[in-house]
Amino acid sequence: MKLGLHTGDFGWAGGPGAIASTLAEFAVAAEEAGVGTLSLMDHFFQIPPLGAATEPMLEGYTGLGFLAAHTSRVQLHLLCTGVTYRNPGLLAKTVTTLDVLSGGRATLGIGAAWFEREHHGLGVPFPPVAERFEMLEE
Repeated sequence: MKLGLHTGDFGWAGGPGAIASTLAEFAVAAEEAGVGTLSLMDHFFQIPPLGAATEPMLEGYTGLGFLAAHTSRVQLHLLCTGVTYRNPGLLAKTVTTLDVLSGGRATLGIGAAWFEREHHGLGVPFPPVAERFEMLEE
């Protein structure tokens, strides 16, 4: 059995200046311990109940690229990519780039998105749930 680790909270000791070094240490330690998968969230600001919207949140695919550079074996993915955040062609290019640069370790999981407040805060359309499921079909 392979275990996976997920982190969605970057409010670590040392503040924002320590995020990179702490995330690198997390990734290296996880891989050395035999963890099979590392995942991040696809959110642009923190979600309740993990914390306030003003707390640190990394962009997911950039974060996965950072993890890829600090590991060599673990699989990498976002816990669930929100279908509303990226054009399908751009998303395909983003994930395939991560897959190539990580040596085939990227996995795509995609869902209908749910955090309406985040969409409004970023100016991203938040269509009704039926339309978001249609977007998944695309």
